[in-house]
Amino acid sequence: MVLFRSLSLLALLALASPAAAQGLDVPVTVGGEAELDACDAVGEIVGLDPRGDNFLSVRSGPGGTPYREIDRLHTGDKVRLCEARGPWRGVVYAPRDRTGGAECGVSSSIPRRAPYAGPCRAGWIHYRYVRSMAG
Repeated sequence: MVLFRSLSLLALLALASPAAAQGLDVPVTVGGEAELDACDAVGEIVGLDPRGDNFLSVRSGPGGTPYREIDRLHTGDKVRLCEARGPWRGVVYAPRDRTGGAECGVSSSIPRRAPYAGPCRAGWIHYRYVRSMAG
């Protein structure tokens, strides 16, 4: 019984982390520069094949198959570019019924680098399908 309670407590603590709450295996980190926005660039999803799947998978970590698809973005969707790991970009984005930026809490400075905790969505996408718009 004690072992079961201990394991249950560990599971609850894991789910309480921002990355776990968003289903991320590798959290997207934001901030770290006192004079810059927490995510200092804006990107737009481009170059998807309208005759193919016509979506870009948002993954739970910076890589393809090892990480799960947690969402999908479409041509014209806007994202905040927060970090880079090889060809993968850690992004923050608003749900399709809202715009990004201010309401996501990453368009102003966060002096200490930390995992993104919301209120918007976060994940990892391949840079090939992102055009930098500002930043």
